[in-house]
Amino acid sequence: MEQAAGEVRERVQASFDRQGLMAHLGARISHIGPGEVHIELPSRPEVTQQHGYFHAGATSSIADSAGGYAAFTLFPERTSVLTVEFKINLLAPAEGDRLRAIGSVIKPGRTLTICRLEVFALTGDQRTLIATGQQTLIQIESRPER
Repeated sequence: MEQAAGEVRERVQASFDRQGLMAHLGARISHIGPGEVHIELPSRPEVTQQHGYFHAGATSSIADSAGGYAAFTLFPERTSVLTVEFKINLLAPAEGDRLRAIGSVIKPGRTLTICRLEVFALTGDQRTLIATGQQTLIQIESRPER
């Protein structure tokens, strides 16, 4: 897998590290490439629903962030990213040791960028596609991040 340039990886990771929700969930970035970001979420009781599956909210959150940061890898310095909309289809119960969300840019743009979202449940060597979606993001002038 191709890695993004060092300064892009640093900018993406620094922004991700400021996201309270991702820290609260225990999510981490596992890959930053040009137009593609992977986010991993380990299984733990705090991110599950009543049947023990990963909660759809946790699944959707890491998918949204993976797509947002995938777009952000292609944005120029001094810009930022916000989600305009996203749709996600949950395909199977999300059970496994961890989830991996993959955000991939389908169509970059000067203002709007479209991303594909995929979430896999992982257990050992087994990988199951449990969610897929699409997202629209907007490039904005950089604003202070907390």
